[in-house]
Amino acid sequence: MSAVPIFQENATEERAEQARLASFVGAIAVGDLVKSTLGPKGMDKILQSLTDQNNVMVTNDGATILKSIALDNAAAKILVNISKVQDDEVGDGTTSVCVLASELLREAEKLVAQKIHPQTIIEGYRLASKIAHDALEKQAIDNSKDKKQFRHDLINIAKTTLSSKVLSQDKEYFAELAVDAVLRLKGSTNLDHIQIIKKPGGKLRDSYLDEGFILDKKIGVNQPKRIENAKIMIANTPMDTDKIKIFGAQIRVDATGKLAELERAEKDKMKEKVNKIKDHGINCFVNRQLIYNYPEQLFAEAGVSAIEHADFDGVERLALVTGGEIVSTFDHPELVKLGHCDLIEEIMIGEDKLIKFSGVAAGEACTVVLRGATNQLLDEADRSLHDALSVLSQTVMEPRITLGGGCSEMLMAHAVDDAAAKTAGKKAIAMESFAKALRQLPTILADNAGYDSSDLVAQLRASHAAGNKTFGLDMVNAKVADMTVLGITESFKLKRQVLLSASEAAEQILRVDDIIRCAPR
Repeated sequence: MSAVPIFQENATEERAEQARLASFVGAIAVGDLVKSTLGPKGMDKILQSLTDQNNVMVTNDGATILKSIALDNAAAKILVNISKVQDDEVGDGTTSVCVLASELLREAEKLVAQKIHPQTIIEGYRLASKIAHDALEKQAIDNSKDKKQFRHDLINIAKTTLSSKVLSQDKEYFAELAVDAVLRLKGSTNLDHIQIIKKPGGKLRDSYLDEGFILDKKIGVNQPKRIENAKIMIANTPMDTDKIKIFGAQIRVDATGKLAELERAEKDKMKEKVNKIKDHGINCFVNRQLIYNYPEQLFAEAGVSAIEHADFDGVERLALVTGGEIVSTFDHPELVKLGHCDLIEEIMIGEDKLIKFSGVAAGEACTVVLRGATNQLLDEADRSLHDALSVLSQTVMEPRITLGGGCSEMLMAHAVDDAAAKTAGKKAIAMESFAKALRQLPTILADNAGYDSSDLVAQLRASHAAGNKTFGLDMVNAKVADMTVLGITESFKLKRQVLLSASEAAEQILRVDDIIRCAPR
């Protein structure tokens, strides 16, 4: 008897082995796509838009690569999602989480081919994940009580994060810069207080950290360019007089004098609005929208600096750091919360004039000015620095640290192998596969550097078996070395999130035995 079709036209179904194969192939392909970017010797990728040929991005950030490409495979999309979650949760480790998930699935594919049931594999992976997590937690160190040592740890974490990015050549400089910026936050994880401005020109080393807030705009004509003890009103209101604000309105007049009266009425209306704004006792007015010539002239006569068209991100951040609120109506001055700062002045960066707000109400606010040769380089430097800032802010919240350079992965693999030897049943085979997948991360690190990965990983494994639990890969000298001596440390939260996200994603994909593609109901 032939199968009865139950789906609508154009719907397709893949079952059992076919569905599982499609899931494995898609996920493994995504892992292979990004694994060449892993580690300090990883390579970059150029992403070019099909629709806009001028839109070119050069990056080695896993999350950026994966969210920029359109994928058709359902399992591949799950890996993209875990990479995005890793980026939102910690800020770094986006490539590691994808590679580990794809390696777990590569091992699972071999086990399924040996007729081991996916649920048995999942059970083994769950056990292995728990043992690996416990081993990682046991190795984690907390130096948050010793401020000097904790700062040293933060600098090492920043250097480890930046060593695989475009800023690796100046990682000591940028690590100090990132740690100074994060420690200003006094334990907060709100990175909105740290603004990053990109200005082409100079070299990366010319970048610097500046206290306060810098707005990439200009002060109006004939208005004060320097204000001390500034009272700032931040607004989102129309300040243009040239048109009557009723769309589709037609006004018929029988004389040009009547038209002049209309224009005068518009001007009087704007003058009244400016007077209401001045009544708040301000000396700086920042508007989200345009400010036309007439109100600008009125502000100049009153000695008020007016800044127009401050983009929404700039206005919101300025309100946050100066302690003000964004207003749209001006009838009740007593209800308006003004922003305050000690000094507003115009500064030059490269050939551009910008406005600097010093001594802002939120003392933790600061601005990082990035310089560099091209816009693509600046964009990648921005992404790299943002990753470092995110990891550091999370480490301040969860101060435990662990070791990098493949040390943590080898430690977890060793613990899982030991447990697998004492476990009965088929799930022990799955646990061994989990350990093998973990050992693939140091293997890929060595491969990307062009070193003999088989030899190095075998040496590393032997070192851990001999009790040297702090040994990892020295990627500069192509040998196994003590990570505590080299200062290659990573955030415990980052490693934990990579392990848990990758194992959960692999489990989810392993459960699939049917893929149905059809139009939504």
